Amino acid sequence: MLKVRDLTVYYGVIEAIKGVSFEVNEGEIVTLIGANGAGKTTILKTISGLVRPSQGEIIYQEQPIQRATPRTIVQSGISHVPEGRHVFSGMTVMENLEMGAFLRKDKEAIKEDIKKVFDHFPILEERKNQDSATLSGGEQQMLAMGRALISKPKLLLLDEPSMGLAPLFIQEIFQIIKKINEEGTTILLIEQNASVALEIATKGYVLETGKIVESGVGKELLESEAVQKAYLGG
Repeated sequence: MLKVRDLTVYYGVIEAIKGVSFEVNEGEIVTLIGANGAGKTTILKTISGLVRPSQGEIIYQEQPIQRATPRTIVQSGISHVPEGRHVFSGMTVMENLEMGAFLRKDKEAIKEDIKKVFDHFPILEERKNQDSATLSGGEQQMLAMGRALISKPKLLLLDEPSMGLAPLFIQEIFQIIKKINEEGTTILLIEQNASVALEIATKGYVLETGKIVESGVGKELLESEAVQKAYLGG
């Protein structure tokens, strides 16, 4: 579904991403793990069209998208839940969800998809008329994911969904990620919490200072000495 080939990204004179290549097949959960500053967020922003690569290719469903606009990329079926959630404060939960459908015209289908989001996240239905700024961190993460799902993505990009959440919320969010994947959405996940991410991932890639240094099946990487030492305190 997605092929990233020799991706290089500069911020000014700083080379943030150094020739990264990886693949995401349809139906998979693929995770990129790495410490802060490893380049994980830059990769997702580049796939979403928010950052332009200096070189390399991003092929989505056989089409190059590295020069496409963010709007075109969303229309093609890629949704991005950014780090830090970025819900629209001053707007209700329901209004935030409706923003996820800004490129859609099928009103009845949108209503059905909002119902599905409420099935995944019942707390959002309870809070649907509440200002999104008054939600807890975990609830805002659910809202950001729900808003992305309303655009009906084929590929969902998740940037640090567990950041700042209590352990109980982290478990819940990852169970829902797994369920969304089982229902047919392919997921590219970046996460500092390596153990939780690799537990549900089909495959994983380890990123260090802009380079992929190791890759493998999710659960195999969990047992890797280098991964345990760097990310799991082993």
